[in-house]
Amino acid sequence: MLGINGRTSGGTAGRFNGRVTVVLSAASARTDVLNQLLCNQTTVTDFSATIQQMLDWSYRKIERIDARLLLQHVMQVSHAYLITHAEARLSTETAGQFMKLVSQREQGVPVAYLTGEREFYDLVFKVSPAVLIPRPETELLVETALANIPQSRPFRILDLGTGSGAVGITIARHRPAAYVTAVDVSIDAIDIAKWNARKLSVNNIQIIQGNWFEALATGAVFDLIVSNPPYVAKNDPHLLLGDLRFEPDLALSTHDNGLACIRHIIAAAPMYLVDGGKLLLEHGYDQASISQQLLQASGYRNIYSLTDLAGIERVCGGSYGVVKSV
Repeated sequence: MLGINGRTSGGTAGRFNGRVTVVLSAASARTDVLNQLLCNQTTVTDFSATIQQMLDWSYRKIERIDARLLLQHVMQVSHAYLITHAEARLSTETAGQFMKLVSQREQGVPVAYLTGEREFYDLVFKVSPAVLIPRPETELLVETALANIPQSRPFRILDLGTGSGAVGITIARHRPAAYVTAVDVSIDAIDIAKWNARKLSVNNIQIIQGNWFEALATGAVFDLIVSNPPYVAKNDPHLLLGDLRFEPDLALSTHDNGLACIRHIIAAAPMYLVDGGKLLLEHGYDQASISQQLLQASGYRNIYSLTDLAGIERVCGGSYGVVKSV
């Protein structure tokens, strides 16, 4: 679900002055106006600054990669364009839009919410404050799921707590013979997930509103259940830091020291798994052991954990009943 880490602030004015490399025109008046812009964050009204000048100004306030992504978003261009057109001038309107986003990012608003999108796996998803921002470590959940899904025959998958739909839609996109049912309790999240499915032309997925298993049709069973549930403890101080301050608490935290949803899913999933069906869960950095214990206590077999790129145990899984080969 998340890598808990805050955002460091931008460099100091002293550091900025030491790395300015912008090339100004010969007109000293323009230099004075630019300096006023850089020092006081005034609105660009008397001239049009270059891409490099605006980036150098923004580097004083926010991380360089954040600044670049925000300017790419405002201009609707690639990173390569920013590099090859560094001396191109921005319109007053474009510069103003960029400055506004930089100010919001400086206040902590996540870049993904400012741009309205986030890359995940090999797709781009629409996001908003109604959904959790997809994170790289969750790609492990998708990769593990795909390894357990045949490529050329029907397979039924349930994605619990789909949010933006990143997990379920990515799985459906890469396994067109499979059929995914994605569930979320938030109607706003459901709207975004449906939008993403349409935008990405993924048709082998059903997205429904409901609280975990409650909205499923009577007798519904699945070959694989995946979930990236809330797993941060309600009183975790990290919730007050960085991007987490702006993300929906419903998708982040839960009771029982962050284990309430994991316990519920592990206990209830066997009723919705075919014989030999599998359950895959993302969990917190310190929850691998307890998650495996819960799986074992509920009768799962072939229980295992996998580490993410940071070497942290992030996904656990197991099968229920007689295991059948994929």
